[in-house]
Amino acid sequence: MRLGLGTVQFGLDYGVANTAGQVAPAEVASILALAKQMGISTLDTAINYGQSESVLGQCGVSQWQVVTKLPALPEALGDVADWVQTHMRQSLARLGVASVHAVLLHRPQDLLGAQGRALLAELKDLQQQGLAAKTGISVYSPEELETFYQLHRFDMVQAPFSILDQRLQTSGWLAKLDAMGVEVHTRSAFLQGLLLMNAAQRPAKFGRWQEVWQCWDDWLAQHGLTPLQACLRYPLSLPHIDKVLIGVDNTMHLRQILDAADGTLPPPPDWPLPLDPELLLPSLWN
Repeated sequence: MRLGLGTVQFGLDYGVANTAGQVAPAEVASILALAKQMGISTLDTAINYGQSESVLGQCGVSQWQVVTKLPALPEALGDVADWVQTHMRQSLARLGVASVHAVLLHRPQDLLGAQGRALLAELKDLQQQGLAAKTGISVYSPEELETFYQLHRFDMVQAPFSILDQRLQTSGWLAKLDAMGVEVHTRSAFLQGLLLMNAAQRPAKFGRWQEVWQCWDDWLAQHGLTPLQACLRYPLSLPHIDKVLIGVDNTMHLRQILDAADGTLPPPPDWPLPLDPELLLPSLWN
């Protein structure tokens, strides 16, 4: 199963399309049970995802491949080694596991700072201690990979990718990472739910990209697809992507995703280019 379960909603009220708020712990347990039953084996979390790690630990995740992320280095940090070791062991304790499948840097730009070498050394040490099978980075754009892969060949990369945001593929980096044997996880398949909204649901601030929405609506109508089907099937159609991370609010939502993911897809829309980075990057929406 190439779907992985993102868990930010389990610890925070997250997403432009989220109207239900943070998922209740009892519902998290039901989601995990169904996901496991359906063959999903990967959980993506982070220290910065509020209560997510603790909620997962209460449910029991020892049989899962867990990916977590270290937060940004604080300013004027004296002892990087102690900081990394403390965060990692606290993370493992919250999750209730002895090790994780991977630990990523939530802000890999820290590698370029004064403490960069020490931070990289500590990542390697986590692997040597057996606390993480793989280490990697979470990025916002493929351009970042040009810089970070000159420093180190990381085992895993997480990056945004969707039927709208195809930068990881068009840049050539998806193929490069595959050739290097790097495990690739993609997020934002729904662009925080924006791609699943109809015109009436879409917040007014996104109206300036009407040409994009018209192209999307016309293409979906032409091929008789739902937005959910298209958003899932596109990344799953690309063999170089190891896991497509999805977030869900309840078990019904997960069942809908599993049903929609199964099927073929025609060539994606001919988007009006160039696409505005302010649309593709949720961090710029405000």
